[in-house]
Amino acid sequence: MLRLWVVAAFAALGLSGCAFWLDKAPVGPKAPEVYSSAPEYIIGPGDSLQVFVWRSAELSVTVPVRPDGRFSMPLLQDVQAAGRSPSEVADAVEEGLKGFVREPVVTVIVQNVLGTGQGKVSVVGEAVTPRSVPYRAGLTLLDVMIEAGGLTQFANGNDARLMRMSGGRTKEFRIRVADLMKDGDTSANVELAPGDVIRIPERWF
Repeated sequence: MLRLWVVAAFAALGLSGCAFWLDKAPVGPKAPEVYSSAPEYIIGPGDSLQVFVWRSAELSVTVPVRPDGRFSMPLLQDVQAAGRSPSEVADAVEEGLKGFVREPVVTVIVQNVLGTGQGKVSVVGEAVTPRSVPYRAGLTLLDVMIEAGGLTQFANGNDARLMRMSGGRTKEFRIRVADLMKDGDTSANVELAPGDVIRIPERWF
């Protein structure tokens, strides 16, 4: 009987803890969950691409996309990149290399974005310097907030929102910018995607 009472007590505590977390804690989504909801980036002229060919270091290069939307690499000339996603460009490179390399495996990563629109991440509201930051591979919330100068003294950083277009709709996530910037809580850091908007509200006193 005592054992049943102890189990019930722990279960009640667990449920109440979950309810408190859901109602009170301003916890944003983990990086993989946030990033996976973003549409794949569409490459534009001026972007810098890292083209990695597995087991072929001599073919792996970092190249700019020319104004005509194409790039060149060893063995291949005028590969179309603009208007395509990185995975589509990787497929095109693999197809082009089949005459030279046995079963090529290619990965394409956008290293730097020089375009506009979906190629930027914007910070609005109570940042020291609200601004747009060019997207680059691996860009995180911490990177963007450092470039924006951090939070103002009036910011309600733990009630900030990350807004992202997905499937034609804007999705909104709560993010803990104050915990990240002031307390160094790296669990509050999230990976960003092109076109993201970070909105930081003012704190009510």
